[in-house]
Amino acid sequence: MSKHKLFLLRHGEGAWNKENRFCSWVDQKLSENGVVEAQECGRLLKENGYKFDHVFTSILSRSIQTAWLVLEAMGQEWVPVTKSWRLNERHYGSLIGLNRAEMAQKHGEEQVKLWRRSYAITPPPIEESHPYFAEIYNDRRYTTCDVPKEKLPRTESLKEVLDRLLPYWNDVIVPEIKSGQTILISAHGNSCRALLKHLEGISDTDIVNVTLPTGIPVLLELDENLHPVKPRELLGDQAKIQAAIKKVEDQGKANVGNASIGK
Repeated sequence: MSKHKLFLLRHGEGAWNKENRFCSWVDQKLSENGVVEAQECGRLLKENGYKFDHVFTSILSRSIQTAWLVLEAMGQEWVPVTKSWRLNERHYGSLIGLNRAEMAQKHGEEQVKLWRRSYAITPPPIEESHPYFAEIYNDRRYTTCDVPKEKLPRTESLKEVLDRLLPYWNDVIVPEIKSGQTILISAHGNSCRALLKHLEGISDTDIVNVTLPTGIPVLLELDENLHPVKPRELLGDQAKIQAAIKKVEDQGKANVGNASIGK
């Protein structure tokens, strides 16, 4: 029997999503379309009568901006928002900034799919000579977080995303859910996928096929032990959702080029 509702939300389309580039820990604002996605998400949640007690985000602007826009559209701007790097997008290492379609042309679509979707495969680590290394690691959001800068990841598999996310989930978010609060986690494709894997017991193989489009809220109904009592539900127009999922899945194909699609 359902006792708790948890909402997961992959942020609206970001500027680099639109350019089909690996964004990862580089900070990006939402694109114009991403702003609309977040606003439409908030209106949908309001129309369905949902109310939040607490919102959790990463420390990346696209995640935070999405949460703000959702709450504004719901008329719930007063709801507290808490941020943590542990909800950040997966660290894509040396792939950061590169175009996915161009990487598929160079390395093959299967390799790019493994980098993007597999559970335990880690992309090549970012080096200090990388054009975005200083921008990431000299950013004050990381020099003041709960882990020394030298221990922050230089690359991550989805498994490693889950490993750094779980302590925050168990210690901070779970107690609030169990106290009866309705929680929204406004995060990223891979941090949300990692949580889904944990909550739904998805196998290492099957998680490859779990795709979340931008700006679509995912409803999880959980029992008292936070086990799902029914399949996850992506809220909204189902035909549009399936089309959005296909766009994300097509990102790593060599013929996509710089098409305006999101991840």
